[in-house]
Amino acid sequence: MATKNSAPLASFIDLLLDVVCAVDSQGRFVFVSAACERVFGYTADELIGRPMIELVHPADRERTLQAAREIMGGVPKPNFENRYLRKDGRVAHILWSARWSEVDQLRIAVARDITERKQAESKQAALYAISEAAHATEDLLVLFKHVHRIIGEWLPALNFVLALYDERSDSLNFPYHVDDCESSPELPGTLIGRFCAQVLRHGQSLLLAPECPLSRDLWNQFAVVQGPRCWLGVPLNSQKGTIGVLMVKSAPGAQGYGEAELELLQYVSAQLAAAIERAQLHARLHYMAEYDQLTHLPNRELLRERLRSALARARRDSGRMALLYVDLDKFKEVNDTCGHAVGDMLLQAVANRLKGCVRETDTVARMGGDEFVVLLESVQHSDDAQHVAEKIRRALNEPLRLDGHSLNILPSIGIGLYPEHGLEEKQLFKHADEAMYAVKRERKSRSSA
Repeated sequence: MATKNSAPLASFIDLLLDVVCAVDSQGRFVFVSAACERVFGYTADELIGRPMIELVHPADRERTLQAAREIMGGVPKPNFENRYLRKDGRVAHILWSARWSEVDQLRIAVARDITERKQAESKQAALYAISEAAHATEDLLVLFKHVHRIIGEWLPALNFVLALYDERSDSLNFPYHVDDCESSPELPGTLIGRFCAQVLRHGQSLLLAPECPLSRDLWNQFAVVQGPRCWLGVPLNSQKGTIGVLMVKSAPGAQGYGEAELELLQYVSAQLAAAIERAQLHARLHYMAEYDQLTHLPNRELLRERLRSALARARRDSGRMALLYVDLDKFKEVNDTCGHAVGDMLLQAVANRLKGCVRETDTVARMGGDEFVVLLESVQHSDDAQHVAEKIRRALNEPLRLDGHSLNILPSIGIGLYPEHGLEEKQLFKHADEAMYAVKRERKSRSSA
């Protein structure tokens, strides 16, 4: 008498979410369950008689064949992982349980699709790597390259652009960009520039794809120029606001972007924004430690550092160098009569004129107050320093009009020469300082005579 248990076994097997298959001793499929189409994309008819190894990812084929030999030798494999290529070309991660049936001369196997789990694990590891790199890497360019490589493992990101907003010039610069169409995105009229500017202007993520009705017009404009690509950009948000844009662009015909890719890029942008803001803060602190905030000239500490280096080179090469100590006579009177704001403008004007009197290899520094020092490297003759000093006097003697005031500057300049006036830093400073005060005293005695 027939019972429910007499129904064909295959009808029950086809209800399983996992794939059940049988492979003969030649490695060809002789049976696959219905789940095979969901997992691999192939119907049973497309697989029966086909070599199993053809579906395996090329990188996993050798160890898969070794595992098959061991199974046929009587060693079951309850937890064997490898990768298959689906019919659509995507990679599927598979967990197998397989054994050899001596009676049937078949390898009987059950395959579970663990792609989502493997991707989640890999994604978590990638996000951790990005977070760790963002906190540990001091070189931003190295960080950007590292992030691009990691992101490229997760989404089509051959084209990867990072744009930063420069508030002073109200423009975008591109410290890192890889693009197959536009090698100079900072030039006017580039699509990258337009796209990043729009993300920056609205401070919101932007996806350009044919299936997005809100951005269809802009996507059509871009597609006319570069073909049907998918564009995805997210703002780099910091405590100060939006400081830039992170953008990826697919290749024509490649897989597009969606919510998962947007979520990933938003996480990455938060990490990068924090790293960039931290680097900018360190740069500002470093600048403040070495430069005068009013004139933006090197300060006393940076001057001493450069002087030590210049002295080392001069000793090594038997060269010559000079220090010029510059003081502005009657500067206090300017502050008292015109105000400190005009006094500050005067110091800034003097700084610019001093820089115009020397070479790029020389250093103009502000010591404090109205005192400046000029470091002249590679001086050929002692007269060279005198010529520069005279050039400075002429430049500073030119009248200045600042905030409605007409000012005349009278500098006192003292010179210290290496090696004539000293072989060490302190000796040169002392000689130049004393020479500067000697000029002051001589001018004062002449004016009172």
